[in-house]
Amino acid sequence: MKMIMRWFGTGYDSVTLKQIRQVPGVRGVAATLYGKRPGEVWEKEAILAMKREVEDAGLSIAAIESVNIHDTIKTGAPERDRYIDNYITTLERLGEAGLNLVCYNFMTIFDWTRSDLAKLREDGATAMSYDQKIIDKIDPDDMSTAMNAQSNGYALAGWEPERLGHLKELFALYQDIDEEKLFANLKYFLERIMPVCGKYNIKMAMHPDDPSWSVFGLPRIQTRKEQLLRLVKLVDHPCNGITLCTGSLGTNPKNDIPDIILALKGHIHFAHIRNLRHNGPGDFEECAHLSADGSLDMYALIKALYDIGFDGPIRPDHGRAIWDEVSMPGYGLYDRALGATYLNGLWEAVEKNSR
Repeated sequence: MKMIMRWFGTGYDSVTLKQIRQVPGVRGVAATLYGKRPGEVWEKEAILAMKREVEDAGLSIAAIESVNIHDTIKTGAPERDRYIDNYITTLERLGEAGLNLVCYNFMTIFDWTRSDLAKLREDGATAMSYDQKIIDKIDPDDMSTAMNAQSNGYALAGWEPERLGHLKELFALYQDIDEEKLFANLKYFLERIMPVCGKYNIKMAMHPDDPSWSVFGLPRIQTRKEQLLRLVKLVDHPCNGITLCTGSLGTNPKNDIPDIILALKGHIHFAHIRNLRHNGPGDFEECAHLSADGSLDMYALIKALYDIGFDGPIRPDHGRAIWDEVSMPGYGLYDRALGATYLNGLWEAVEKNSR
């Protein structure tokens, strides 16, 4: 296991590589060229410059998060092959740079969705939250504006205004897409990219949908154990796997995450570990990583990963805003640093208890 943190890059992130390097046990980052739009080819020089910057800070790039997928690929539109070709070119350049783990998702129109990016908690911290009753009252056309209004001035991952400024066109593009068509388009995409992934040993790690149910009537295909297993069987290749995100899967209390981990042995390439608290059906808030602060048993999650022999990168996921820090919602330094040290402590305890 390698503990890392997500870093959005100089000019986009309030957290510096120097600060990340000082978090005990953290030796790498999940990085990206954050200004790139879905479907755009990544320049070789930009990839190498990003890698040099991280390594000069005494860290390594353990994962690329994310290389976003163009909507024409998800919908199977006639021009999808052009964008898949662009994706393959980017993968080739990442492989040539020695970067061989890519986190991605196949969510429709909206990436992760929340009703509040700064819900006040009883300890005075704020955290992202979701309440289906609030979402049901929101016009989808207003969703992007509402999210970005709470962003503290940062560009939110997956909520690019250039793309979401055309919501009516996007909804029209997806109007005939159901789960089966989305799975078929995913299979087509994976079959196209697996040869280059195999050549460079690039592990593709699909991120689950967040939350784990349909939002605004859009299809979701990575919400539960059966769908995750279907993904890894869709294209039988060692590079085809998942990012195990406890927060996304944990939005549905019916998901037995330790059981999911055991069922996916050998297919988990990356792990995002965070906690959340269920307040009622369709109502949850993010919280500290500590088991007692939320609804997930963090020790059981770490133990399941250890028991399957997981040796990939783990990162603490969304954190609270604490100690008056102002950052991209969910991605401040302080609470994620606490999360990283807590998760490292759990891993050490599991490892020692297993001897």
